[in-house]
Amino acid sequence: MRTLISTGSPFEKTAGYSRAVVQGDWCFVSGTTGYDYATMTMPETVEAQTRNCLATIAKALADGGFEMADVVRAHYYITDQAYVDVVFPILGETFGDIRPAATMIVCQLNKPEMKIEIEVTALRRTA
Repeated sequence: MRTLISTGSPFEKTAGYSRAVVQGDWCFVSGTTGYDYATMTMPETVEAQTRNCLATIAKALADGGFEMADVVRAHYYITDQAYVDVVFPILGETFGDIRPAATMIVCQLNKPEMKIEIEVTALRRTA
């Protein structure tokens, strides 16, 4: 059975995607930026954006019946190489014990205020 999860972000409807898709024991979370989706505001710092990304991802996973500990793959996209050493400790707070396979790429993102985007894949540990 396929379940679609939404944050209510206007981007999801406009671009035609779900925040996450659950298919069986898998959960695929779309690239998530640092917006506070309740207010559609973006913090200025990469640290705050990273924490917002992780909170949005954790909620999407929970809505699908998953936990952060189920994450097996993570992709991190940052807009400046200088952010690497800034976000690594924040990511380590969440993923330090989980240790998913991960990749970090320096690139441009869709809006100039976006400094980081994170997408994850989770596999239910009870599977």
